[in-house]
Amino acid sequence: MVLECRTYLSDLTMWNSEVHDPKTNNIQCSQCTLEPSKRLRLSNKVAIITGATSGIGRATAIRFVEEGARVIITGRRRELGVQVESLLNGGRDGRRCCTYVHADHTKVEDCQKVVEIALKQFGGTIDILFNNAGIVTSGTAETTTEEVWNATFNINVTATWRMSQICIPHMRRQPGGGVIVNNGSDWSVVAGKNALAYVMSKGAVGMLTKQMALDYARDGIRINAVCPGDTFVDRWIERGDFTSRSDESAIRSASDFIPMGRFATPEEIANTVLFLASHESSYITGHLLVVDGGHTAN
Repeated sequence: MVLECRTYLSDLTMWNSEVHDPKTNNIQCSQCTLEPSKRLRLSNKVAIITGATSGIGRATAIRFVEEGARVIITGRRRELGVQVESLLNGGRDGRRCCTYVHADHTKVEDCQKVVEIALKQFGGTIDILFNNAGIVTSGTAETTTEEVWNATFNINVTATWRMSQICIPHMRRQPGGGVIVNNGSDWSVVAGKNALAYVMSKGAVGMLTKQMALDYARDGIRINAVCPGDTFVDRWIERGDFTSRSDESAIRSASDFIPMGRFATPEEIANTVLFLASHESSYITGHLLVVDGGHTAN
């Protein structure tokens, strides 16, 4: 059974005396008898998650669907995208809650296609955009090529701006506004060695987040960034950095610099994105939320 209470999840601007109890600061819904703790945090919300065929994007898509959202997921690896779509459509009483769209977000037409499909597929609204697609590159000022520089900025920065640019007009027109979460990095707030283009691009994502938050706060659109530290994703195994998620000696050695002594899991980052996308963070905008096991506290 799907538990739904959209009124409970409405933005503060949509509250009224029937919904909000000022004495307890709780939200009550005359149409729902569920206790707040049992209500799904993203019930009936429509979300676009870019780069969701693996890693943080995949984990976030799973969490969003678990909390009642309907999601459009994108990525360039078609086989993995279809697998995630099949996984997420396997429950929820047979309700279709996920659509995979093959897309390269460095292309304007692909970004437009994703938004058009989301609007058509799920009733004409876009409540949440998670700009997750991105790449990691290495190199110093001397060794970084123009090709690497442009490729890094095209997906990490330009695609984030472009998807936001396309979604914001729809969010402005709909009741309750919307939420944008950008995927930054702990290197959005501090620098790191041998990663010039990547560090610069994630710094730009951080400032893009703050600037857009100022422009659209009065339109009911909250814009924040999750800034993960090192997160154990399967592509590390694919490229041979580790043999498996249980490669304990290599993982321990690589994570010695992190105060908590380990990498984050994609699920931990996904839970943070869920918080930023939900009503629980209703008074947060323009914020870079670092999730790095204490790394930037050093």
